[in-house]
Amino acid sequence: MDRSFVLSFFLRQLVILLLLLPCRPNILADAAGGKWDILQSNIGISAMHMQLLNNDKVVIFDRTDFGPSNISLPNGRCRNDPNDLALKIDCTAHSVEYSVDANSVRPLMVLTNTWCSSGAAMPDGTLLQTGGFNDGDHNVRTFKPCNDSSCDWQENNNLLAQRRWYATNHILPDGRQIIIGGRGQFNYEFYPKTPSADKSYNLPFLVQTYDRNIQNNLYPFVFLNVDGNLFIFANNRAILFDYTKGVVVKTYPTIPGGDPRNYPSSGSAVLLPLKNLQGGSIGAEVLVCGGAPKGAYVGAMNRNFVPALGTCGRIQITDANPQWTTETMPLARVMGDMLLLPNGEVLIINGASTGTAGWELGQNPVLSPVIYQPDNPSGSRFEVQNPSSTPRMYHSTAILLRDGRVLVGGSNPHQYDDFTGALFPTDLTLEAFSPAYLDPNLARLRPKIISPASQSNIGYGQQLAIRFSIPPGRLSKNLVTVTMVAPSFTTHSFSMNQRLLVLSGGNITAVGLSKYQILVVTPGSHNLAPPGYYLLFVVHQDIPSEGIWVQIK
Repeated sequence: MDRSFVLSFFLRQLVILLLLLPCRPNILADAAGGKWDILQSNIGISAMHMQLLNNDKVVIFDRTDFGPSNISLPNGRCRNDPNDLALKIDCTAHSVEYSVDANSVRPLMVLTNTWCSSGAAMPDGTLLQTGGFNDGDHNVRTFKPCNDSSCDWQENNNLLAQRRWYATNHILPDGRQIIIGGRGQFNYEFYPKTPSADKSYNLPFLVQTYDRNIQNNLYPFVFLNVDGNLFIFANNRAILFDYTKGVVVKTYPTIPGGDPRNYPSSGSAVLLPLKNLQGGSIGAEVLVCGGAPKGAYVGAMNRNFVPALGTCGRIQITDANPQWTTETMPLARVMGDMLLLPNGEVLIINGASTGTAGWELGQNPVLSPVIYQPDNPSGSRFEVQNPSSTPRMYHSTAILLRDGRVLVGGSNPHQYDDFTGALFPTDLTLEAFSPAYLDPNLARLRPKIISPASQSNIGYGQQLAIRFSIPPGRLSKNLVTVTMVAPSFTTHSFSMNQRLLVLSGGNITAVGLSKYQILVVTPGSHNLAPPGYYLLFVVHQDIPSEGIWVQIK
């Protein structure tokens, strides 16, 4: 038989087979790899910590013990702190409120030192911030959002049982927060306090993961599992922890390679999107990416900057016998941030390719973000995006905004502000990264939510009707999903309390010209979605609408 005939026959059969396979067009692959915009050239402080509030304003703060900032407190106000290590009387602000809508900054007054602290939003939308350094390490601060200029930080002294510096917070199903670890703290506590839980409790896992004189277990990665227990990753391994009984439920294998992933070998981590929320068995996966190899911190202290880790570990934490799988990133990264985007993809952004976290300990900034697509086959999940021109090194942050952009700020790898004499100067700018789904050429596919109105209340396990519009003739009914995203508190390469849920349901009906209704079911329990404010998006062909705020309670 003629060989060319045989080859032609098999090629025809292959084409037929490919045509028969289900096809999901990758619209975003045809769009540019994201866009960068400078929003503010100087917000007065470096964005060490950030939290988006439910009024579309972002609270940003750094620390108080390095001298004056570049923005004054209003109306001649001054901070009077006799315990401050730099300025006892300081008339400058070390926290600001950024209005996304107005693209403007308002100075705020934080009294004691918030350096390397932690926090999360409470069920009513109030930002609860805990700990810091020096006279702020036992303090609790709250910021209740307002629609004018009347709100500011409220400081509560010595409400914490232990010093909390480099700790991690997570909201619990009952609305309280758990505060885990911190420098020299191998324990956890709860806030608000209750008569039965008003002290700290030992957590031996933090002793076991402590590297002498290095740490490598600060800012542990903490996620609420679907069974109500906490997944806690520190250094190079993890446990499933029943905080109600103080019992380790499960010990997970060490991440392949055994290299540290937590501060100062700072990688990052996310709980991947939770799906099939009405099914009998809901799976949960964690992705841990980047970091620095063993010995990197000591090396950097001696000016030997070793390459960052280029791997990610992924594990199904709900499996009976969970095992890590390893993937290689296109760009090795330490001090990166990982954010869940409304369409379920993961953005890896900021950081360096050599060294570790800490003052002057990182080199070679990684300017290009990377998109990770968790549902793609292994080997085809990463996509490099367009680079920024601004290095975002130690003390950088990034958070998701309601319009789908990512707010990026910070970078101050110095003990004090240094704007001129450093390789990586202290950065006071804010910029926005617009992922490919915001490309104007994709506006023809972008849904717009009509109802419910933003700030609506929703309950648990209820059917929710969402109406949206889309340009005529553009709807692909089988490519529409609804997601809920918990806004995160981000600092030191970890986004605390970050969570994305893909709502079950999806029956779509036409309700007018280019207007549609989709019926979904809200999360069925507080374990799946702790009470509080979430951003809700309609996603069509991986292109999200602008979000609306919903409060689940």
